[in-house]
Amino acid sequence: MSETTSAASRVLVERVAGWLMGQALNDADLESIVRGCCERLHAAGVPISRAQMSFSMLHPLYRAAGFAWRRGQNLKVDAYRHVPDTRTTDGFTADRFTKSPYFHLMTHDLDHLRRRLDTGGDAEFPIFDDLRKEGLTDYLAFRSSFSLGTGQGVLGSWSTDQRGGFADSEIEALLRIQDPLAVACKQAVRGGMAKSVLSTYLGGGAGERVLSGQIKRGDGETTRAAIVWGDIRNSTQLAETLGREAYIELLNGFFDATAGAVADAGGDILSFIGDGFLAVFPCGRNQKESVAACKRALAAAEDAAARMVTYNRERKEKDQEALGYGIGLHIGNVMYGNVGLAERLSFSVFGSAVNEVARLEATTKKFATPIVASEVFKTYCGGDWVPLGRESLRGVNAPMAVFKPVVAEAQAPAALVDRGTNRNVSDAEAVVLLYRRRPA
Repeated sequence: MSETTSAASRVLVERVAGWLMGQALNDADLESIVRGCCERLHAAGVPISRAQMSFSMLHPLYRAAGFAWRRGQNLKVDAYRHVPDTRTTDGFTADRFTKSPYFHLMTHDLDHLRRRLDTGGDAEFPIFDDLRKEGLTDYLAFRSSFSLGTGQGVLGSWSTDQRGGFADSEIEALLRIQDPLAVACKQAVRGGMAKSVLSTYLGGGAGERVLSGQIKRGDGETTRAAIVWGDIRNSTQLAETLGREAYIELLNGFFDATAGAVADAGGDILSFIGDGFLAVFPCGRNQKESVAACKRALAAAEDAAARMVTYNRERKEKDQEALGYGIGLHIGNVMYGNVGLAERLSFSVFGSAVNEVARLEATTKKFATPIVASEVFKTYCGGDWVPLGRESLRGVNAPMAVFKPVVAEAQAPAALVDRGTNRNVSDAEAVVLLYRRRPA
């Protein structure tokens, strides 16, 4: 078979390699790198019609990311959430995965696999039938590890519909790009991971502040915010009577229902403190923004109460006692800042308003209601409230008027959100899972 004539420009391919190294230095995001690389390669004359890349990631929420590029179409992006550890590897070893080119690369410790698709005959791998239906004529798969022994890396493939498949010079161009592409993607994965880890463990707002350079002890700022404090009642007794795993499961169920409702409403979860959580809805110092923040915080608290109705109903079905809880709502100035040791800092919020909302939440047990609010919060929020009296709160100078929202007494059950599970595993993720779980 005669050699396919190539229109690819070596000079422009070198420019693509240079562009990729520039992206690595400029902290570009993964999606932009993949899209930009594919578009530039095509513009340089390399006849790629389809590209697919899957990235194994060390991440508290996501285990993989996948990208599918097709000539003339938008880049398709998928992020794959973690699944429970109880899910076994056997769930991912169906024929469709073990007979994939990627799995062949992994099990045979290969860096590349090239197959012509236009030669007829039975497809060596099931995916080739799909590619042939798209009119593709040639396929080149590759594998690059970011670090030895970590399971992090990229699995990818290039395909063309060019008559006669890829020319050797075009395969050479794709191989030339592979290392710069892996370097750029490695930097993007690590940079994105750092942002995600900070957001996951510190909260979105706090994470952004740390990334912006507020990393020295004493760094911080003061802002105004609607504040939400949630807590479990009788947590000490629960911790003593339940086993470790059961108590942790209970905590996560409570946080999913309550803090999850706040996060879904756009609140910034700043910290989980034992059996409670602290969240804020930042706002300006004008009335319009304060009203909006308080209304969002109240809506989140009411959603949390509805989810807790469902959660406690599920507990009752398992012959478990209903979980008591309280949510306090307040508005005021909070100070963000780094505190602790010079070599071990914690980014948190503090101030009199934080202390007040914590003491305020404690009154939910006395008044037998799940949600209470301060008078200033009630005034900004508006709506119907029931006065509960004035309370002298520990650590607060003057007695505070306490209110409960009328609707909190009759919350309808709400669906619980399974925040850590997505069982719809795609082909790309399944291959990445096999890659990460392969024998050493």
